[in-house]
Amino acid sequence: MLDQIKQLIAEISDFSAATPEEVEQFRIKHLGKKGTIAALFDAFKSVPVEQKKEFGKALNELKTAALDKVNEMKAALADADTGKSGADLTLPGDPLRFGARHPLSVVKNEILAIFSRLGFTISEGPEIEDDWHVFSALNFPEEHPARDMQDTFFIERHPDILLRTHTSSVQVRDMETHPLPIRLVTPGRVFRNEAISARAHCMFHQIEGLYIDENVSFADLKQTLTYFAKELFGADTQIRLRPSYFPFTEPSAEMDVSCTLCHGEGCNVCKGTGWLEILGCGMVDPNVLELNGIDSNKYTGFALGMGIERIAMLKYGIKDLRLFFENDIRFLEQFTTAF
Repeated sequence: MLDQIKQLIAEISDFSAATPEEVEQFRIKHLGKKGTIAALFDAFKSVPVEQKKEFGKALNELKTAALDKVNEMKAALADADTGKSGADLTLPGDPLRFGARHPLSVVKNEILAIFSRLGFTISEGPEIEDDWHVFSALNFPEEHPARDMQDTFFIERHPDILLRTHTSSVQVRDMETHPLPIRLVTPGRVFRNEAISARAHCMFHQIEGLYIDENVSFADLKQTLTYFAKELFGADTQIRLRPSYFPFTEPSAEMDVSCTLCHGEGCNVCKGTGWLEILGCGMVDPNVLELNGIDSNKYTGFALGMGIERIAMLKYGIKDLRLFFENDIRFLEQFTTAF
């Protein structure tokens, strides 16, 4: 019987297979439940006691040799299949495509970084708001057109609840709870009932700023805006302030910057004026301070607000607002930056 085992080991060592089917037949012949090795283990029961040690050692060597041979043949056939596939394993893999920040995120982060250098902190609030925080606390009269459904998305079952039309509602919440002085910027998404076009959308993004302290003046506002414009558009940028009207500021102004394309000489973008409007601003109306529990005789402040989409369109020369919301990879891949 020992001679039979040695003969099987030699047979296994010399065997070779050309297909997976032959490997499987070899495995069943020797390692299957009814194979040669299983039969020898059954015969092991009748081996004399003095021969069991030698016989058992030989049986284990036979089983190990059979298992190793099966694994060796499977590996060889797998390598052969890989070689036949025509794939060049020495070629480098496909490069990974790096993502890019959305241009609105790029511009938002750049604006926030500028104001953070001036000591402003970031504050955010809910997009679904009530009338008080969006309108009443900001000195909007009852007849103001912004309260009309043509301009604002109201909740039908709860007419006091609406989608915020500006991030000034966050400023109201901070004036109610934040200890003075207040110096903050409020980025966020806002909603207005407008037809979607190349220049308008029902959803867009704003950043507003608020500074309230003792002895805050319009000169502080102008210096802040000048610094902001030069940091965002370049050191040669000029600003101008035009009188305007907002319910929550008095006096109010629109701010223009010198055209970044023609540098003030006049072009199609600035309509030949040399100026581009980018934001609204003004001194916080004393009524707003009083409505929010702040002593208007002791404190003054200024507020400013801008649309991020408009800044991005001017900064990158984008002519269609809808591109920001279409998630076109070809458009978004153009904006790679550290911000």
